[in-house]
Amino acid sequence: MSKDVRQFTVAADDDGVRLDRWFKRHLPQVGFATVSRWARTGQIRVDGKRAKPEDRLAQGQVLRVPPGGDAPKGKPAPKRRELSDEEIASAQAMVIEKTPAAIVLNKPPGLATQGGTKTTSHVDGLLDAFMDEGDPRPRLVHRLDKDTSGVLLVARTPGSAAFFSKRFSGRSAKKIYWALVAGVPDVAHGLIEAALAKQPGTGGEKMHVDEENGQPAKTRYRVVDRAGNRAAWVELEPLTGRTHQLRAHMAAIGHPIVGDGKYGGQDAFLTGSVSRKMHLHARRLIIDHPEGKGYGKKLDVTADLPEHFAASMEQLGFDPNLSDAAPTEGPPERSKEEKKQAARQHAKQMRKSKPTRRGRAVANAAPSKKPTGKGGGKGRR
Repeated sequence: MSKDVRQFTVAADDDGVRLDRWFKRHLPQVGFATVSRWARTGQIRVDGKRAKPEDRLAQGQVLRVPPGGDAPKGKPAPKRRELSDEEIASAQAMVIEKTPAAIVLNKPPGLATQGGTKTTSHVDGLLDAFMDEGDPRPRLVHRLDKDTSGVLLVARTPGSAAFFSKRFSGRSAKKIYWALVAGVPDVAHGLIEAALAKQPGTGGEKMHVDEENGQPAKTRYRVVDRAGNRAAWVELEPLTGRTHQLRAHMAAIGHPIVGDGKYGGQDAFLTGSVSRKMHLHARRLIIDHPEGKGYGKKLDVTADLPEHFAASMEQLGFDPNLSDAAPTEGPPERSKEEKKQAARQHAKQMRKSKPTRRGRAVANAAPSKKPTGKGGGKGRR
């Protein structure tokens, strides 16, 4: 072996990274064409074997690099933020499951996912609690609103972060939410299609339906149970990932999420002793898991309800066992008469929604088996 040929051990921070990406990180002066030529001619070796630019590296593998380019740039070890015992305990209490590639948390309501102006307490700031000496810092790959609780996935390495991010952006990850909504939708299950855009004058803090200038947004919903005409328990499955999508969509069809004053105003609050906190919970996440990590190909995780949500379920007479939060593949084929009935009820539901231009709610909708009466969208007693 030439004295100019060097060997490097793949660090934890490069676990799961593509070979060509490793060069871009550590030897940026070596272009992609050169890396491809070296790989094609067998000059690049990983654990003694030929490698392709798209191959992914694993921590501990030995990479042989031919002459050309300076030594890889050394990265300073990530600094671990000093956390209090209370913060560490809070972080550990959120853990639902750990795998070599991910940490799955049950985020409590009221805790922001990331920091921002005047936001000092957030999940991202607690991730140092999961760092061991020399490990890369865990990374967020998706978010939940501050007042939304439930499943939040955190990647443990840059490679797994890229893997999971691709699944979220490609919509192959299945996310099922539970929500309590004011009133009862006339259509028992269906698809809400309503483009969303930032509402002017809110500093980007609120979305509204805008079919002309908004981004396409789709949400599947299913009424699991109802408390008379007062409230309903629904499953929500976002098919797109717009900001505040579930909250804006449910408000758009006249049934805001209980406790969501931003989108429902006073109509979002039930009378009596039902909590005024928001009742939106990321119940279940099903997502592909990186292979070769000593884990199954699918990660399937369910998060328990927060205290206020569970109490409201009990007060309204809802049995949590009625839903397994399974992704919806679409309702069964219906007869022509059922389709006509669904269309009539859908038209009635949309007429109740104010203002106009609410979008559509839906293809593949089925009529509710129980009559809702005229108070279907306004019964909040």
